[in-house]
Amino acid sequence: MARVSDRAPGAAGSGLNDDIGEDKRLALYRSQVVIREAEQRAFDLFLQNLVKGTSHLSLGQEAVAAGFAEAMQPGDLSFCTYRGHSHTLARGVPVEKVLGELMQRDNGLMRGKGGSMHLTSEEHGVMGSYAIIGAHLPIACGSAWRAQYKGHKDVSVCFFGDGTTNIGAFHEALNFAAVWKLPVIFVCENNLYMEYTPIGEVTAVQHPAADRAASYGLERIVIDGNDADAVYRTARTAYDKARAGRGPSLIECMTYRHSGHSRADPAKYRPEGELEKWKLRDPVKIYRERLLQFGVAEKVIAGIETEVRKVVDDATETCKAAPPPSLDILTTDVYADGGWAWRN
Repeated sequence: MARVSDRAPGAAGSGLNDDIGEDKRLALYRSQVVIREAEQRAFDLFLQNLVKGTSHLSLGQEAVAAGFAEAMQPGDLSFCTYRGHSHTLARGVPVEKVLGELMQRDNGLMRGKGGSMHLTSEEHGVMGSYAIIGAHLPIACGSAWRAQYKGHKDVSVCFFGDGTTNIGAFHEALNFAAVWKLPVIFVCENNLYMEYTPIGEVTAVQHPAADRAASYGLERIVIDGNDADAVYRTARTAYDKARAGRGPSLIECMTYRHSGHSRADPAKYRPEGELEKWKLRDPVKIYRERLLQFGVAEKVIAGIETEVRKVVDDATETCKAAPPPSLDILTTDVYADGGWAWRN
């Protein structure tokens, strides 16, 4: 943490940080760096044939996960897509647990049985990553309905991509949540592409989530999804609204993935220069510069980066040395009761 004595010479006073606070800003930066370093390491391990199958990285989209997670309270629940590493890490799941799961090792989050697209940690409020497009929106409504019925104050947050907005479950979930005033937040991570198809080519409105909000009596909210401060502030307002019993929010975060849809996608469909333009708005670089502007010393920022890289390096070596899951757990944890035999 930066102390007054650690501030850069001539830096602005702490008054500039009043709305968010320096401690929270440092946490936001660390979260983004953890996601960036862990995701890049996952890519490197894939090239070494240590991560099997496909996976979907959030390189370039770190600010969305960090901003919403840092604004959460204990007990709030996250529902993610197959591109869920970032949200899982942002909720505090150790890097070792995530990389171990991707590498199919026994020390993984789900002992190597779930893999990249099914990260789940009830302990950390991560209620699953869903590979079926739009499937988790009605589930998030169910979770929010439970909280409303029992008088609990937790909020369910459902993350999805722009392509999900053309799925029936999106509209059904929005309508249900609005009618019942459920404590749920729908977050569209609009990275401009469904998979290989630009969302703008197949959607009648410019902003596929926000421009449909009015149909359900909701406010139109479009924000810079590469600015963690903007995400954090917007998320905080939405959480307050949900906890006060004033219903759901639909938030469209404009962002961009630096890599293809998955590891199998070279992303050659993107116009020349588009990636380079968006990299000028790299969320990690933006936030690093902002910390300097707010007077956080270079050595404090570098210290966070060094510490995170060590965490990722140590986690990598631990996962490499970990054994694969034993065969005796193959048929355990298959159903809610833990068994499977009676169904066969």
